[in-house]
Amino acid sequence: MNPTLTWEGYCLDLGARTHIMGVLNVTPDSFSDGGRYFHFDQAVEHGLEMARAGADIIDIGGESTRPYSKRLSSDEEMDRVLPVIEALRKALTTPISIDTWKADVAREAIRAGASMINDISALRFDPSMASVVCETGVPVILMHMKGTPEDMQRGPVYDDLLKEVYDFLLEAIRRAVEAGIREDHIVVDPGIGFGKTFDDNLRIIKNLSRFLSLKRPLLLGPSNKAFIGHILKREPHGRDTGTMAAVAAGVLKGAHLVRVHNVGKAVETVKIIDAIKRGKSV
Repeated sequence: MNPTLTWEGYCLDLGARTHIMGVLNVTPDSFSDGGRYFHFDQAVEHGLEMARAGADIIDIGGESTRPYSKRLSSDEEMDRVLPVIEALRKALTTPISIDTWKADVAREAIRAGASMINDISALRFDPSMASVVCETGVPVILMHMKGTPEDMQRGPVYDDLLKEVYDFLLEAIRRAVEAGIREDHIVVDPGIGFGKTFDDNLRIIKNLSRFLSLKRPLLLGPSNKAFIGHILKREPHGRDTGTMAAVAAGVLKGAHLVRVHNVGKAVETVKIIDAIKRGKSV
């Protein structure tokens, strides 16, 4: 597999080094940053800060997907994210990802300047999403989730966790390609914290290299998740150290991209782990 993402105006060589996706939640109720960047000026400045800190992608979301969260209307979601995308597109050359499962939100976000789609439903919740990906020619991230954000943490149970997640992602790739999406534009994400127990998350990270046989770039998103808080007895804002430990483990196991809130610390973490994987400093 050549883990390079190339599309109009961009080329991310994911085989050369681990890439960093910075999280920008334009929401009042995110589990991690609790509305800190809900207002336009704060959101734009934080996006600029993440780019300065070394983010390779800025992932902007307007609808919280924390456990038990409720869904927004498309109009409300677009009101939150489109002005921020437009402002950041004017100021940055960094690719912007729209974190949404709604096709109409994704389409308008691309028009506003986004250049990737991060779909937590892996094209399942909105039947028009695949068409938007095809029409726009942008890369798409397909994530595993058991259930929906409203119910995913109500006692998730697997007969064979790793096989079920793997098979889900394999089927998601097949479905996307059959819909006309270029296979070399697909990234997969095993969905840490989305319909998994604490131990499920740990087992996925421990066995992350298993997903490399899907032959698609692999994204890991452990940032500030509850399993870290459970182990360290920390609230979300105090989970940076645990997050970086999970990021380091994921990169050693083969992650090509990591999705994080603290970009600066993640950049330093992956530089060290990439150097260890190479066995040399440069």
